[in-house]
This record gives sequence, C-alpha cells and structure tokens, in this order.
Amino acid sequence: MHQLTYGDVKAAADRVAGRVRPVVLAPADPGEVRADGPGTVWLALEFMQHTGSFKARGAQNFLQAHREAGTLPGAGVTIASGGNAGLACAWAARQQGVTATVFLPTTAPAVKVARLRGFGADVRLVGAEYADALAACEDFAATTGALASHAYDHPLIAAGAGTLLEEIVQQVPDLDTVVVAVGGGGLFAGVATAARHHGVRVVAVEPENCRALNAAIGAGRPVDVTVDSVAADALGARRASRMAVHAARRADVHSVLVPDSEIVRARQALWDQRRIAVEHAAATALAALTAPQQGGYRPRAGEKVAIVLCGANTDPGDLARPVDQG
Repeated sequence: MHQLTYGDVKAAADRVAGRVRPVVLAPADPGEVRADGPGTVWLALEFMQHTGSFKARGAQNFLQAHREAGTLPGAGVTIASGGNAGLACAWAARQQGVTATVFLPTTAPAVKVARLRGFGADVRLVGAEYADALAACEDFAATTGALASHAYDHPLIAAGAGTLLEEIVQQVPDLDTVVVAVGGGGLFAGVATAARHHGVRVVAVEPENCRALNAAIGAGRPVDVTVDSVAADALGARRASRMAVHAARRADVHSVLVPDSEIVRARQALWDQRRIAVEHAAATALAALTAPQQGGYRPRAGEKVAIVLCGANTDPGDLARPVDQG
C-alpha cells in the first residue's frame, strides 16, 4: 500500500493548478449551524467545481500524471463509480483526448448517467451496488488494456482530493477544523494528509448506515459494512480504503455518524435558506453541525471551521415546496 504523504498532495497541487476551479468559501449565517460559543464557520462550496464535485481534482491529477509518464493507453481509461468519480474521469479524459468507459450500478441517479453521456463516456450499468460495477470494470480493464482508475482507492486520486484543503488553508491560514463527508475515503485520505501537515482537525462524517470509516477505526482495519442510506449513491462504499484508515490513525480525526433524517433536513435547509441544491453526500457534512445536541459535532468557542459541500449532481425537483399562500 502506498502511504499517502504531504509531498503527494503538493505534487498534485502543481499538476492541477489552472485545471480546476479554486474553492470558494462562504461564511455561515448566525444560527445556521450549532456551536458551543462564538466562532467562525465557512461553507466550502466545492460543488461549484468542474463536473459538480471535488472528484475533478483527483481525476485531473490521475490522468495528468499518466500523461506526463507516457502511460495513457490507446484503449483509454475505465472506472467504476456511483456517478461523481465517473463524471470527473470522463471530463478529464475528454481533455486528454482519450476514451472513458464508466461502470455504474443500476441505482445511479439518472441525472448522473445523462451527464456522463454528455461528456462522451461509454456508460455501462451493472449490478445494484458500487462493488458490482467495480468487478465489471476490473474485468474490462484486464480484457482491453484500458487504464484502470478508481473512485477513491488510489494515491493519485486521494492526493488530488487533498488539494482542496491546501486551497482552504490559503484562505484561512489559522483554520482549526475541516468537516468532510466520507464514503470510501478518497477525499478523507487526501484532506486528512494535508490537514496533519497544517495542524488541522478533521471531522469525518458518515450516514449511520454507510459507516465504512467509522467501522474501520473501531476494528483497526478495513471491514465490510452494510450500505443503506439516502446518500448511498456517493457514500455507499462497503469498506474504507487502507489509505483512509492509515490517515485516520495519523491525523487528528473525529468520527461522526448522522441519521438520514438529518441529512435530508440539512439538504433542504441549504435550499430553503440559500437556494443551493446539493446532493445528499454534501449535506451529510453539514448535518454534523446541524444535528440535535446529543449528536454531531459542536465547534468550541472561537473555533474556525470549514464544512466541505462536496457535490451537487442531484435532481433538485424534490427540494421545491409549494408556495405558502397563507
């Protein structure tokens, strides 16, 4: 296993500079999140990234590194994804002039499938879970010679994701805490690696029934978990990567679980209060700071916190409410 280093994240930052959109930070409104005292909380609007999620960072780093090394095959690149990683891979592949073959579970949101085809990807729908799509992707790579990428478990992908934290601390040099949603652990591993270098705490947030990292931390190793959440299309990995578990051991990490009801409520609040339509994975991070007092994460007085809103590849139709005529 490659043990991700801060040097990997810095190298990724150099590769993706000018190829991804710098993250925008917006201050949270008073009362928008729960805290134990006055502090400062920012929303990191990474859903404004190319392809609608942070995944563009890892995809750019992965393909650019292979381009530099002369290892991009004529058969193109292939990836299994819940949707967002596939979108990022297809987008980056089109920029590199190579074909992307993307395997998705049949449960992938239609909006993500349509966008993938819009990027020119060859989309294959296989099985009901990400693991099924991954197995088919691995067979395809072995048969065709296509370059196999990964949604989260690859050092170039994780290092690319870690560039997000680099940009946040450039804007908030005295940041205390970053809050991220966790699925398989690519974003977490990259962010936690960079956060350790900068002395920043990481709050790792997962749905109660998609808790791959939380279970791995408890067991001391990656273990299989059940996948059953409203955010499963993006956070539904059966197990966390070894890189993520290693990063959790080394960094200052606080693991938080939130129920689906709070994820749905946080997502709706972003729409009602800001007219921001994000996917449930993005709302998962926010839910850690909006959940009832007995759960979640409560910033201390004076604490400076950034909450990563990681993606917005969603159908916003369920967010609109009838206009109150009363």
